[in-house]
Amino acid sequence: LNPWDVMLCVSGTAIACENALVVAIICYSPALRTPMFVLVGSLATADLLAGLGLILNFVFQYVIRSETVSLLTVGFLVASFAASVSSLLAITVDRYLSLYNALTYYSERTVLCIHTMLAGAWGVSLCLGLLPVLGWNCLHDRASCSVVRPLTKSNVTLLSASFFLIFLIMLHLYIEICKIVCRHAHQIALQQHFLTASHYVTTKKGVSTLAIILGTFGASWLPFAIYCVVGDPDYPSVYTYATLLPATYNSMINPIIYAYRNQEIQRSMWVLFCGCFQSKVSFRSRSPSDV
Repeated sequence: LNPWDVMLCVSGTAIACENALVVAIICYSPALRTPMFVLVGSLATADLLAGLGLILNFVFQYVIRSETVSLLTVGFLVASFAASVSSLLAITVDRYLSLYNALTYYSERTVLCIHTMLAGAWGVSLCLGLLPVLGWNCLHDRASCSVVRPLTKSNVTLLSASFFLIFLIMLHLYIEICKIVCRHAHQIALQQHFLTASHYVTTKKGVSTLAIILGTFGASWLPFAIYCVVGDPDYPSVYTYATLLPATYNSMINPIIYAYRNQEIQRSMWVLFCGCFQSKVSFRSRSPSDV
């Protein structure tokens, strides 16, 4: 057994378990039907499928050796991870809208916008996943293979370019979110006629959280996306594994950042596991703009 394949399978198992719990909590709790939780559910579903895809890829690689099965599993993984990245972009757009259009955010128009974004994200992700199955592969032309067989060089270039575009959009939106958060905090402080220490602490905390979110996303995916563009299929496969494995960690971290930190989900988790929940602790439902 290739130890890198084993690590990817273990990573996929952890990803599937973490995100299956998030999906179960959101489906179990009728209160978690707001646009924010719909987006979190979409992200968890995409990451769950990605985890299952890693497991299936390991099983089929060592149990059922078939070119057709290989194409299906690779296409499944491409679609799942593309949906995960697209859902992260949708969450970023939702956070921006919740701050930029705070007065009109809770309206039917916002719900329609969220559902449209998700439909578009999943539609595009499905199309990207189908490309290898429909013939955009290098099974019959080894010279066109990329560092991720059986995907072609042009295919992974398209995927990498799409990732770079999404990353730049997210970077721009998070910078705008930071500006809005700092401006709102400054306006509140001025209304109180003085700038308190808590103003700086709150602003610094919000900006630091945004930096952690974007930094985690970039650190996970950028090495693999860059290597897909500059790498050569003749390079040792260890380079591909070494950049792909950290990319899977993003799907492992997403539930912690976007789900388990939310107090509504924490309360629903207690209800799901305990059947009843009694606590003197007051849970505050976070708004979509909470970072």
